[in-house]
Amino acid sequence: MSLIDNIIARAKSNRQRIVLPESLEERTITAADKALADEIADIILIGDRSEILALADRLGLKNIGKATIIDPKTSEKTEEYAQLLFQLRQKKGMTIEKAHELVMDPLYFGCLIIKSGDADGQISGALSTTGETLRPALQIIKCAPGITCVSGAMLMITQTPEFGDNGVLVMGDVAVTPMPDANQLAQIAVCTAQTAKSVAGLDPKVAMLSFSTKGSAKHEVVDKVIEATRLAKEMDPELKIDGELQADAALVPSVGKKKAPGSEIAGEANVLVVPCLEVGNIAYKLVQRLGRADAIGPILQGIARPVNDLSRGCSVDDIYKMVAITACQAMDAK
Repeated sequence: MSLIDNIIARAKSNRQRIVLPESLEERTITAADKALADEIADIILIGDRSEILALADRLGLKNIGKATIIDPKTSEKTEEYAQLLFQLRQKKGMTIEKAHELVMDPLYFGCLIIKSGDADGQISGALSTTGETLRPALQIIKCAPGITCVSGAMLMITQTPEFGDNGVLVMGDVAVTPMPDANQLAQIAVCTAQTAKSVAGLDPKVAMLSFSTKGSAKHEVVDKVIEATRLAKEMDPELKIDGELQADAALVPSVGKKKAPGSEIAGEANVLVVPCLEVGNIAYKLVQRLGRADAIGPILQGIARPVNDLSRGCSVDDIYKMVAITACQAMDAK
């Protein structure tokens, strides 16, 4: 089976409860219908039941009746969720009046469902910005223990099976933190390795990328990567990681042996951690376009329960795959 087939099969094996708050967005509800038909997740839609079912009927969708549909305006849980939001945020100035207002926002309502243990993950972004997706997640669900920064990983399925794990690599951060310091970069490394394991089923071998390999160049940005590598090893002593490595030393065995002899990662890496967001975003888009690789993501990481962000230009298939990916993350988070 292909990697995507494996991800979908794993999602089917232990169905998770995934919230899709943008329930009246046509691509989203169509993807929900397919996910329900294929039984890859139990879908929770937020909104007016009659409006959702009317849209499903207009689009010819046959499975939306299998979804759990919750309307914040009529749900018996709304007051409980408003009180929860108030308790979580009152030290930040939240009033109960403001909590009652925010709980009507589907993105907030969805995160409160997850925080209460009534769902396992959420996906939005077909209509919402990244900020609108992340804000309630960070305020309500918060970061995973030991993590203070959210990042985004990209699953790269390339046409070069000699690299990575039969052509599969995971790259981070490509989506969130513009200029991480050494501690944040270490967190990104640990989180990206976890994503590679939980989503792609890889045995993570992490390369901390730079323009230098093992002291071939001296610069403060190289020092950051070296320090981040050290900190990542402290965070997860079992993690297979090395740096600083240039990209060719990380990926090509002959180059790795020459530039970093004795390294268990050089030439064998399947997880690539870049020193800043600018590098990551440019790099994955070049590989995607020039190398005709499939780029799946970004997969948000570092949140205590998975909340994923879609591109507003996403397709039905993108959303469907992200449901399966979020389900795999949710299993791992438990």
